[in-house]
Amino acid sequence: MGWILKPLWIVLLIVTFLYELVVSAVRVFVEVMTPGLGATPRFVAMPLDAKTDLGITMTGNLITLTPGTLTVDVSPDKGHLMVHAMYSEDGAEAVIEGMKGSLEKAVVRALE
Repeated sequence: MGWILKPLWIVLLIVTFLYELVVSAVRVFVEVMTPGLGATPRFVAMPLDAKTDLGITMTGNLITLTPGTLTVDVSPDKGHLMVHAMYSEDGAEAVIEGMKGSLEKAVVRALE
């Protein structure tokens, strides 16, 4: 039964990424066009639910492709991603929840 749902989860992953891409691109555009608005950059260590190399790689790449975020490193035990986030005004936990709740969740459902 799981093989029937895989294509749906892959489509959901694509839709989720496109949504995150548009939202973050608009936010970065507004930041660039209105100097002084104030980004709050921060490095965060995001714990990973993805366990396979493909899942970890896809999660890191999709985070990097989203404007305003950049995957910097994967921990040696593959348990965390080090991510630089341009906006973290609500703190590191909010940044982590945002990334885990959208992109990583979609990746895990689609690929693992």
